[in-house]
Amino acid sequence: MVHLDAKSSALVLIDLQKGILSRSLAPRSGEEVLSAGKILADRFRQAGAPVVLVNVAFAKDFADAPPQNVDTPMAGSAADFPPDWSDLVPGLAQDGDIRITKRQWGAFTGTELDLQLRRRGIKTIVLGGVATHVGVESTARHAWELGYDLVIASDATTSMATEPHDMSMKYILPRIARVRTSADIGLT
Repeated sequence: MVHLDAKSSALVLIDLQKGILSRSLAPRSGEEVLSAGKILADRFRQAGAPVVLVNVAFAKDFADAPPQNVDTPMAGSAADFPPDWSDLVPGLAQDGDIRITKRQWGAFTGTELDLQLRRRGIKTIVLGGVATHVGVESTARHAWELGYDLVIASDATTSMATEPHDMSMKYILPRIARVRTSADIGLT
């Protein structure tokens, strides 16, 4: 069990949005991750700790998508996505939550996430979302580099396949964070 100070801790949930949670995910389904995320969000709100909901979105022509040349580029364009692809799933957001839209894997670069956390005196981030090996791990690495303490909510994370999820959970995240189930994350 890890006990966190509610005055200096925040929950950050990555990409719990319609277009991502509707995909085939593993080792947990979108519904399982959403359920764990909602439970954590309610716990943080009740303790008076910030809840940050991050989504990813792009312009219809992908003009704001990362432009690098890669072997496996993003397929299509944002115009190929349903209009509500980047909308958070219903029932997740509450009044008072901090909303961040990113245009890359991690939630820090090009957003005001660090500013929003630091101005609230946040020192510890509890992190969950999709995909473990992409948005969650990228955000965790950047948070660690910025000096935040991290707790990964293991049951509130999943990926597109079990193998990359397991790789992050076994080899990367324990080196920069404490990995716990939602039930083992308490606020005081």
